[in-house]
Amino acid sequence: MQIIITGSSGLIGRALTTTLEKQGHTVRRMVRRPTVDPSEIYWDPGNNLLDPNTLVGSDAVVHLAGTGIGERRWTKNRMNQILESRTRGTQLISSALTKARPIGGPNVLISSSAIGFYGDTGENFVDEKCTSGNGFLANVCAAWEDSTKDAEAAGIRVAHCRTGVVLSSSGGILPKLLPLFRLGLGGRNGSGQQFMSWISMTDEISALIWLIEKNISGAVNLVAPEPVTNAEFTKTLGSVLRRPAKLVIPSNVPAVLYGRQMVREVLMASTRAKPQVLESSDFVFRYPLLKDALISEIQTLKRKK
Repeated sequence: MQIIITGSSGLIGRALTTTLEKQGHTVRRMVRRPTVDPSEIYWDPGNNLLDPNTLVGSDAVVHLAGTGIGERRWTKNRMNQILESRTRGTQLISSALTKARPIGGPNVLISSSAIGFYGDTGENFVDEKCTSGNGFLANVCAAWEDSTKDAEAAGIRVAHCRTGVVLSSSGGILPKLLPLFRLGLGGRNGSGQQFMSWISMTDEISALIWLIEKNISGAVNLVAPEPVTNAEFTKTLGSVLRRPAKLVIPSNVPAVLYGRQMVREVLMASTRAKPQVLESSDFVFRYPLLKDALISEIQTLKRKK
């Protein structure tokens, strides 16, 4: 197959590109800079520029692009960037696909979303049938998913990938935590009772490819079958590293750097999501248990050094 990917330079995009190419597929990267490779596709979401003709001949689009959510403090400007980078880019792709489809364009759109869609759900389980929650992230995810309406109306199969916390040796939360935990300075955030819905990078990539290949549409939770509390996560990571993880990090400490709203919705929110759609389609997780996923990623990191 020939697959178009946006956000191919990001953490998930790099891993997906590598895996698809190893499997013999052709990957076309959608980029915002002037193209130097014939396989690249130029687009400019800010100025609504994407030639539908450049999509012709490809089988699917995997849309991963968007401004990072947890990288910087949530100022009003930053929050607008987070929202607009997702809605404008998704609307542009959706519109281009509707024009490209009649002339041989892709008939599949795998579009990113996040479990932030559900908001803070406490101890309650949520699956893909649940409605959107409250808060900035929930509103962003709802608007993000709503931005594919044009493609869906044109008969294009659209899957919304509500991804949880991705555990990877190459980036994201895990490499940031490892130095502290190795020093015995790891610990839970606040009470530690907030649930964390996670997924290994291996399963994240396998699930994305599964959605490209299978006739699945609508919302899909990309999370492992067993969400854990923050306290369970820190205890397990400490155990894998053979280090104590007994510290408690009050919410006001990260709030100094990132602001109270971001800490409340990202670090302290509880989302106990289940991968109902994946499991119903007989998807098999390679790492359904947290301990096995952490061991695998930490071993991978050691091999890279």
